[in-house]
Amino acid sequence: MNVLWYYAIGFVVVWVLAFLLKGKYNITINGIVLMLKTDKLEQLISKIASISPRFWQALMNMSIPLGLFFMAVMVISLIISLQLMFETPTVSLILPGVDVPGSPIYVPFFTGFVALATVLVIHEGGHGVLARAEGVSIDSVGLLLALVIPGAFVEPNEDEIKKLNAFGRIRIYFAGPMFNIGLCLIALVITAGIGGFMASENLYTSDGMEITSVVPGSPSDGVLEQGMVISKINSVSVSNYSAYTAYLNTTHIGDRLNISTDRGDYLITTRANPNNDSLSYMGIRSSQHQVVSDSAKDKYGEIIPMILPTINEIFYYIFFLNFAVGTFNLLPMKPLDGGLILEEILKVKIRPDRRTDFNNSLNGYTRLLPRSIRCWISRRFNDLLNFIHSHELSDEKAERIATWISQIFLAVLIILVLYGFAPAIRSLL
Repeated sequence: MNVLWYYAIGFVVVWVLAFLLKGKYNITINGIVLMLKTDKLEQLISKIASISPRFWQALMNMSIPLGLFFMAVMVISLIISLQLMFETPTVSLILPGVDVPGSPIYVPFFTGFVALATVLVIHEGGHGVLARAEGVSIDSVGLLLALVIPGAFVEPNEDEIKKLNAFGRIRIYFAGPMFNIGLCLIALVITAGIGGFMASENLYTSDGMEITSVVPGSPSDGVLEQGMVISKINSVSVSNYSAYTAYLNTTHIGDRLNISTDRGDYLITTRANPNNDSLSYMGIRSSQHQVVSDSAKDKYGEIIPMILPTINEIFYYIFFLNFAVGTFNLLPMKPLDGGLILEEILKVKIRPDRRTDFNNSLNGYTRLLPRSIRCWISRRFNDLLNFIHSHELSDEKAERIATWISQIFLAVLIILVLYGFAPAIRSLL
């Protein structure tokens, strides 16, 4: 069944339940957005923050330079994407299980949804933890559904946030993306560990290429199916990824391919790749079909080798989606976190009574470094403070500049997304 049917069925079931239960539970419906508020998550966030508020503040202080680096990287990446737009789509919307023709990204349904849940929880949880660490109360916490797209929300009290100094607000805004990046690093280590273990123990052999997705409107659409294992193409064995790609590199647009699978033989005719008119295109995504080796069964049984690839895939997509969403949110574009951070940076004013506090904090973070290096850092830091102080902007002007920048980046992003969907639209016409 097409994965879009799962989304449609899930949409109907969830929204019917919401209408039936909204009197019993704290459920609100605002247009296309369904929200479930709960006090339990708020209590959990407050408990985590109360472990050591100063630790969370110090952690964000140390993370801010990394966050600013990723902000710059995202701006450069967006500019490069605009330059490469006419060669290949580089930006795409991600919906687990939905394969968009021409999209450079495909995320499987089950593992993608599990990973997406971690993205939402850790991002909003990060904002909540830092808000509580800064002494800001939380008005509401919960889950939301925008049509079929799940989400989560944490709403710190806006009046209390406004009373914080600029650096307190910046820490709160940075928390969501930086928590995402922190989880992505943890998942990367776990993925590398599991992958290394599987490779070193020779747990699997490959007997072909398993189709993980069939692109709608492609030559394979309606012919091949997800889950099929391809063993040969035109009688040439493709038992592993290198053999598979090596053969596909020899094909041309218009070639007729006899695909031998575990469910029979099928004929397809290649067409031009949506991303590159000079390359042939079958319209499937595939990965090696791994079979547990006899030695692995003798050593570890059947259950562990069978579930390890799925666990590894889940942690891979936790890494990928947390990195993608975390860095994307650092784009200097309101209402994303990066846009709010940019506005706060533009509003920063260096008051004389705070300069001593800034220097004391810097000395605390650099106290383990040699004296000469500490002095050099201190001089550069105070040069920066002097520059900011001599170029201070009024709050109104800072807001206008942040709004202009946001509008420019939003326009660029819309162009990239629309152009990314152009191959999908052409293939379905």
